[in-house]
Amino acid sequence: MWYMTSQKHGVSALGLQRVLGLGSYHTAWAWLHKLRRAMVRPGRDRLSGAVEVDEVYVGGERPGKRGRGAAGKSIVVVAAEEDGAGIGRIRLQRVANTSGQSLCGAVEQCVAPGGLVHTDGLSSYNGLAALGYRHEVIHKGQGEVGENPLPRVHRVASLLKRWILGTHQGAIQPSHLDYYLDEFTFRFNRRSSKSRGKQLD
Repeated sequence: MWYMTSQKHGVSALGLQRVLGLGSYHTAWAWLHKLRRAMVRPGRDRLSGAVEVDEVYVGGERPGKRGRGAAGKSIVVVAAEEDGAGIGRIRLQRVANTSGQSLCGAVEQCVAPGGLVHTDGLSSYNGLAALGYRHEVIHKGQGEVGENPLPRVHRVASLLKRWILGTHQGAIQPSHLDYYLDEFTFRFNRRSSKSRGKQLD
């Protein structure tokens, strides 16, 4: 537990196997997955206040279409609290598709009712007001020229992709993606902690 949480960018199963001198890669992989499951506190608080929400496509490099509609990739909803110009807490939720039911359902799980939710113009988010959220659509070009309309979620999405490619060399099976999303969320939400003990709480 200490070794996993003390590594700033996490650790791969192969790295843990080498450090602990384990004879089996599968043993290291299973231990890491058990720790990832423990990183989610049952009944954890949902995000509150103003929250940016968007989707990111996670998966290996493939030829063809990029972004929405890309084949063979997993869709992850990213929700990030607005903390001034910075980012507060985040939540990541894998969804089956970009339908209103999937995206609004993910927001319900991640964001407390009554919050202000900023999204792009995708019509799938139009049902948020009926669920008790204040919903504002942020269009490109509303701010400075070239300004990112949803900078916080896009920064988180970029860091998530870099972490998957860097620490895990992109070798994450879609069936196990949720565990890695939990670990990334755990690490991100504790990124400013000065105490290593907080990582183990």
